[in-house]
Amino acid sequence: MTLFGTAGIRGPVEDVSPSLALAVGQAAGEAGETFVVGRDGRETGPALAAAMEAGLESAGADVRRLGQVPTPALAFASRGRRGVMLTASHNPPEDNGIKLFADGVEYDGDAEGTIDDRVASDESRLARWDEWGESEQLAVLDGYRSAVEGYVRKQFGDRSRDGESASSDPLSGLRIAVDCGNGVGALATPQVLERLGATVVAVNASVDGHFPGRESKPTPETLSEFTEFLLDGEFDLGLAHDGDADRLVVLGPDGDVIHEDTVLAAVAAHYTAASDANDPVVVTTPNASARIDEQVRAAGGRVERVRLGSLHEGIARERAQGAEGTEIVFAAEPWKHIHTAFGGWIDGVVSAAVVAALVVDAGDTEALREPITERPYRKVSVECPDDAKAGVMAALETALPDAFPEANVGTDYGVRLEFPDAAWILVRPSGTEPYVRLYAESDDVETLVATAREVIESTVAEEA
Repeated sequence: MTLFGTAGIRGPVEDVSPSLALAVGQAAGEAGETFVVGRDGRETGPALAAAMEAGLESAGADVRRLGQVPTPALAFASRGRRGVMLTASHNPPEDNGIKLFADGVEYDGDAEGTIDDRVASDESRLARWDEWGESEQLAVLDGYRSAVEGYVRKQFGDRSRDGESASSDPLSGLRIAVDCGNGVGALATPQVLERLGATVVAVNASVDGHFPGRESKPTPETLSEFTEFLLDGEFDLGLAHDGDADRLVVLGPDGDVIHEDTVLAAVAAHYTAASDANDPVVVTTPNASARIDEQVRAAGGRVERVRLGSLHEGIARERAQGAEGTEIVFAAEPWKHIHTAFGGWIDGVVSAAVVAALVVDAGDTEALREPITERPYRKVSVECPDDAKAGVMAALETALPDAFPEANVGTDYGVRLEFPDAAWILVRPSGTEPYVRLYAESDDVETLVATAREVIESTVAEEA
C-alpha cells in the first residue's frame, strides 16, 4: 500500500489534499451505504470534509455530517454504518489525515488495501446521476458524552469505599485540570468529567487549528506550562489530550507525567479484576512494558501482543482463537486505549474518565501507582540502511538469543526477549526511517542496552 500508515492516511496538506479526499471518498463510497463524516479543528478541515463528502455522495453513499468532533465520537457514531474522520491527530497544524471506520472499528489492512488499489487504478467510480447519495447534518456530541458518562457510572458508580456507600457521582471531590491542547477533546472530556462529579478546570480549551497553546502532541516538554499550572492550582490529577482526543497523557498533582505503561497497567488490572470471564485477555503491543503482564497476571488474566497500530486486529484474532470463557477486557498501546466493553475504537475521553475514577478508588495517584513496579526504560535508534533491514532482523533472531540465553524469545513483531526478572528488550525496524529501534526496560537498563546495542551494531555491519 502507498496511502495508509499505522494510523490511516496522514501527511502535509499538499499531499492529503482535497483531490485526495475526493478520490478516497469515491473509492470508499458504495450505493446504499451511509457514512458519518467528522473533522478535527484544523484550518484545512472544512475544505477536506467538503471534498470527502462529494466523493462519497458521487459514489452513491449517503453522508451524515458531524462537523467538529473528537475521533472517538466519530467512531461512536459509525456503529452500524461507516465513518470517515479527517484528522492528523498529534501532528503539526500543516498536516492532515483520513481515518476510515466500519461499525465502530478502524478499517483493517485488507480494507485499506482495497481503497488504496481503487485510488491507484484511477478508474471512475461515479454512480449514475440518479443514484448519487444525499447528506444531512447529524448531532452526535451530546449522545456520545452521555454514553461515556453512563459507561463510567456503570463501572464505578455503585462501588462502596471503606465500607460506606459510594457517591452517586464517581468523581465527586476530585479536582482535575485538563489540557485540551486547542483540540477537539475540549468538546467532550471536561463536560464528561464534570457530569461525573469532578471539579474541572480546562486550559487550551478553545478549538483552534493553529494550536496556539502548545504543540498538538502532549509530551513532558510541550506540557511544561501545564505542569506549572498544576503546581499552582492544588489539583489531584492532570490530563492532557492530542488534537483529536484519541491519546491521553496523565500527570500527577506534582506535575510529573506518569509513565504511559504505568497508566496502561493500572487500567488493564482494573478491567481484568472486574471481569467474570474464565479467561480475561488484555491485548497490547510489543513495545509495551512487562509491568502490564505483571499486573494482569496478578489480577488473574493474560496478555497477548499484536503489531503496533493493529489493536483492532489483535482483538479480532484473540476472539477468534479464544475458548468459550475468553473475553477481551481491554486493548491498548502506550497513550491509546480501547475500552472493549464500551466500543471497538481508541478512546481518550473514556480513558480520562476511567483513570480519574481509578484515582478516586485508590485515594490518589501515588496509591494508584504503588503496586506497579516501574523499572528504568530506554529507547535507542541504531542506524541501518533500509535495504539491509530484512537481513539484519533475520540475523538478530539468532544473534540476540545467543547473547541472552536466559531469555524467552518471541519473533512475531521484531525480536522481543523477556527475562526471568521481568526485564525485556524489543528490537524492530523503523517503518519510516533508516534505523533499527531498540526498546529496553530493566533495573540495570544501561548494561542491558549496551550489550544489545553491541549485538545490533555488529549485525548491521555484517549485513549492510
